Amino acid sequence: MIARSAPFGQRYAFVVVAVIFLCLLIAAGLRSAPAVMMLPLEESLGWGRDSISFAAAVGIFLYGLAGPFAAALMERIGLRRVLLAALVLMSAATALSLWMTQPWHMVLTWGILSGIGSGAVATVLGATIVNRWFKTNRGLVMGLMSASSASGMLVFLPLLAALAQSGGWRPVALTVSIATAALLPLVWFLVPERPASVGLVRYGADADDAPPVPPSARGNFFVHTLSTLKRAAGTRIFWYLFATFFICGFTTNGLVGTHLIAFCGDMGINEIQAAGLLSLMGVFDLIGTTLSGWLTDRFDPRKLLFIYYGIRGLSLMYLPYSGFSATALIVFAIFYGLDWIATVPPTLRLANEGFGDAAGPLVFGWVVAGHQVGAAAAAYFGGIMHELQGDYEMAFLIAGLTGLAAACISMLIDTSKPQSDPEPQPA
Repeated sequence: MIARSAPFGQRYAFVVVAVIFLCLLIAAGLRSAPAVMMLPLEESLGWGRDSISFAAAVGIFLYGLAGPFAAALMERIGLRRVLLAALVLMSAATALSLWMTQPWHMVLTWGILSGIGSGAVATVLGATIVNRWFKTNRGLVMGLMSASSASGMLVFLPLLAALAQSGGWRPVALTVSIATAALLPLVWFLVPERPASVGLVRYGADADDAPPVPPSARGNFFVHTLSTLKRAAGTRIFWYLFATFFICGFTTNGLVGTHLIAFCGDMGINEIQAAGLLSLMGVFDLIGTTLSGWLTDRFDPRKLLFIYYGIRGLSLMYLPYSGFSATALIVFAIFYGLDWIATVPPTLRLANEGFGDAAGPLVFGWVVAGHQVGAAAAAYFGGIMHELQGDYEMAFLIAGLTGLAAACISMLIDTSKPQSDPEPQPA
């Protein structure tokens, strides 16, 4: 158990950030694993790409849908309990997949079970930690937390691709299961429930700081989560954020994260080289997302989103006609990688500005659910388009156009107008 007084004073918040960074990193590795398993599963079990894509889509969808409920449950029964249970579920589900022989087995393990588990170890977890542990520097810290997804690709994909190429899909599943289980002692010993649990206040706050307590900490968390959605859905800001994040998911881990390795395979590029391309994106996303957090603390988040989505849309439209030469792919990886998850810090800031610190993380959880609905749609859409047309050209062109649409929608968001409060305050 954690001592009642933590070392480093307020800076202990960064110890918590480091552990949560690792959790988000491993969860990102889990969610990206089906991309390197796709071709080995196709070869060893004879499954079609549409069946494998469907399982990946279910996992991505539940990854997003579980987020807002997990955020409310963290307030109701405790962040540590939810996080530990999620890690156990993720490890068990991926271990069980070692015995799968039918497509529905993959839907159950990599789709339903791991999707629910990883949904609690996702962007909403980062948002909850940032709001609980930081009064200042939120954009920068959220940028670092968001960059863990990129780092997950950076660390895991080359290793997983090498395992898949040499031993098939089973070593991939086993590695993810072990890595997830290894996080349990770190969370148990190093992550307090909140700063007050170890006699601290939020980083950058005065000694008398009293963080707002969300109503989700009391009563029925399930009802509260749905009622928050109902109230937030009555505002334009929510739907603009939801739409842009739907497109964000559609254009990142849904299409590129799930199908880029297979797309490269169609072009004669092996899995390790293709995974290296995603890893290069991860390097630049680590830079871009951290920089985005710094910029979010200083500039209009709407204009940042306009730039990010515009670059992303043009990059996706460029790829099918790039010729897939080494130089062309490096150019794509740099520009696409710089804003892979760079949209998260400005989107969280807009959610907090529109709905307040108490409600912001939960509303943001529903916005992230939109991200994963878009990602799930793209994961399945890419597989279907490949089965129908034999290539990914049209899928990437359509995704590029949606990115340009998101850039325009971003400029419609206006947090200066009064919004209905999705967190009714107690009398």
